[in-house]
Amino acid sequence: MITHLLAPNPGPMTLSGTNTWLVGEPGRVVIVDPGPDDEDHRRAIVDAAGGASMIIATHRHHDHTDGIAALAEILRCPVRTVDPSFCRDADPLADGEVINSSGVEVRVVATPGHTDDSVCLVVHAVGALLSGDTMLGQGTSVIAHPDGNLTDYLASLDKIRAVLADEHLRRILPGHGPEITDPIGVVEEYRRHRLTRLQQVQDARAAGAATAEEIVSVVYEGLDPALVPAALQSVRAQLAHLD
Repeated sequence: MITHLLAPNPGPMTLSGTNTWLVGEPGRVVIVDPGPDDEDHRRAIVDAAGGASMIIATHRHHDHTDGIAALAEILRCPVRTVDPSFCRDADPLADGEVINSSGVEVRVVATPGHTDDSVCLVVHAVGALLSGDTMLGQGTSVIAHPDGNLTDYLASLDKIRAVLADEHLRRILPGHGPEITDPIGVVEEYRRHRLTRLQQVQDARAAGAATAEEIVSVVYEGLDPALVPAALQSVRAQLAHLD
């Protein structure tokens, strides 16, 4: 019904690697987030799928989309995302749309914020929400300004919480990291974390920090240098939200 394949692209931003999810009946699965352009990962997807009715990317970032072109060529199936530049032989995804091509219903939930084209996917058959990078199995998602928008992201968290509660979903299957088995609790923690960071940014500004770089040095003191660019993006998104 649903199969997990981990791409071999671990790193500071991808955690253990990109999670590729195969949803539906063998031979006509929906492939969610093909991941990087990696031959071994592509072969694993093809072998596990046995055939595909569709490829979906939850958002445009390269660690989710670089593998699309070669995989679609092998499997001869359409590709769908919100961003039409990635679509192949199909229309862009629409909020609230229900896809039935795999023998299992997959419903699209628009959740902009991490990027402006981010979506989650509801799969009732397994009681799960596939969250892409809107929520991660470890740590928190980066709001990658200017494509990412914190105002939209906070609204998307509220939307996800409502979907989880109203539809009795038991777990979140993220784009990176392990499965989330306390989905509502983690959504609420995400929101608390964002509001705490906003307050820290406001406090840093009040103390005299004027630029994103100065705010990062205060709010993210001691941060691994490899993560500073992501922190700068997040702070810029926070400043845009506050202003």
